Amino acid sequence: MGEYSEGSRRAAQNVILENRQRMSVSGVEEVLAFDESVVVMRTALGELRVHGAELKVEKLTVDDGELLICGNIAALSYQDSAPSLRQRLFG
Repeated sequence: MGEYSEGSRRAAQNVILENRQRMSVSGVEEVLAFDESVVVMRTALGELRVHGAELKVEKLTVDDGELLICGNIAALSYQDSAPSLRQRLFG
């Protein structure tokens, strides 16, 4: 996962945020770090950071790549690990 397949399509990922209190993420490859204020994970689409307060990893299903986070979710940010369009076009 996380690499381009034929036709330059990336692996699928879904992020569902419910009332800024509950978030489910698919395509999770590894949880890199977590505490009450941040959860850092590697996903099919790059590194994802979830910022907030009183964050808890409620469920992690490694086989399916599913993660459930509960708490006061304030922000999500990606650190893109995939090559940019310019890099793909011009090598």
